[in-house]
Amino acid sequence: MARVLVTGASGYIGKRLVIALLKQGHEVYGQIRVKGVSPFGNESGNFKPVYADLAHHDSIENLPNDLDAAYYLMHSMSDSKKRFASIELTVAENFLKAIAKTSIRQVIYLSGIVPTKGPLSRHLASRHEVELRLNQGSVPCTTLRASIIIGSGSAPFEIIRDLVEKLPIMLAPKWIEHRCQPIAVSDVLYYLTRVLLQESCYNHSFDIGGPEVMSFKQVLLRYAALRDLKRTIISIPFITTRISSYWLVFMTSVRFSLASYLAESMNSDTICAQTEIRDLFPHTCLNYDQALRLALSKTEQNALLSTWMDSWDREDILPDLQQYLEVPSFGCLTNIQAVPLKAPVPQVIERVWSLGGDTGWLALNWAWSIRGKIDKLIGGVGLNRGRRHPTEITVGDAIDFWRVLKADHSRGHLILYAMMKVPGEAWLEFRVVNGQASPLLIQTATFRPKGVLGRLYWYVLAPFHFFIFRRMAKALAEG
Repeated sequence: MARVLVTGASGYIGKRLVIALLKQGHEVYGQIRVKGVSPFGNESGNFKPVYADLAHHDSIENLPNDLDAAYYLMHSMSDSKKRFASIELTVAENFLKAIAKTSIRQVIYLSGIVPTKGPLSRHLASRHEVELRLNQGSVPCTTLRASIIIGSGSAPFEIIRDLVEKLPIMLAPKWIEHRCQPIAVSDVLYYLTRVLLQESCYNHSFDIGGPEVMSFKQVLLRYAALRDLKRTIISIPFITTRISSYWLVFMTSVRFSLASYLAESMNSDTICAQTEIRDLFPHTCLNYDQALRLALSKTEQNALLSTWMDSWDREDILPDLQQYLEVPSFGCLTNIQAVPLKAPVPQVIERVWSLGGDTGWLALNWAWSIRGKIDKLIGGVGLNRGRRHPTEITVGDAIDFWRVLKADHSRGHLILYAMMKVPGEAWLEFRVVNGQASPLLIQTATFRPKGVLGRLYWYVLAPFHFFIFRRMAKALAEG
């Protein structure tokens, strides 16, 4: 068995790959950018976290010297579109410097299929540049290039589901006619684990895809047919990539930066060309309908191992989560609601643990919805990301436009950190404590403003905060 480093271990593919490698008996070191966020616990059997922000070389520490292989799953989806290509190259450079001190024999990189015709989008061009740089390193590199990945919680699957479920008639951009080769996430994991330490794969690039080639229009219509939905799609040639990005933002759960990258990538055919891997490792991939059925089944059962929301998508987040756990008080503005419990403590805790997603926020949900739409309009994550599970919460989870910093269910203590666009930083904390007469729910909204704009933002919204937070606390505490 091998000792393997997985970068991006808390991301969509990373989480699933770590689980697959552990099941095969490998010892896995998972690189996680934000210290304190480990989907597998701080240490679980053969899994060991390595906290490092690869955008900063000096932050890489505790990397064992006797590693055998490394998976490179780092993909920037930065809001800084002008800088994301340089950020990706910087991260790749730092990764190569870090592994140069180890005995690693193979790097495995998951990238996107490079179109054989037409110019590359900025997104795919950046991925290709990273591939070239990894191949220039001293360690042999194996690159797997995939088209759209279909799995419960994957960004392409959620976009497909949102569009088809919400829109009986779609006015679509011209890229709707371009072709792709969808592949199930389980088949991506098969190839990722199969090429591990296979010398025949060293210094080679392979395209991986499912058995069917289809247009993006067919991708949507096949989902509609599977769900027994009648849908009409009309292609409008003059819709630009930017307009189609906004279209994806408002119709789906993805934020603008991710939507624009995906829209740009769809401007070309992404079909497998370098398919030698099929001869090296004969394997029957799921067809598109099978992949959809499996993804839908996992979604309906709330059995999501990971989602596209798992990556921490704000660059200004400090690499140590502990620095956010102590909610600040100096220079902060707060809204504190202390409400006696009329319902049993376990019931109140379950209500708190169910906030967001389909449940909503128990008070003025229309106001939360408007705030989410405004956030999306200015490039934020918006409110409609939902949550991974309707009642379970782990540190690092996304709940609408919040991130979970602390989730102590036994004590009824939950701390959320705002990932929305605000002129400052915001926390939302829930604590169940013993009062003099009866247990209390202490609900605290904390805002640390940045400059005059931040204070103006808080005071303008103060009347709304009073009604929203007061009603939410009462709804949580009442029987």
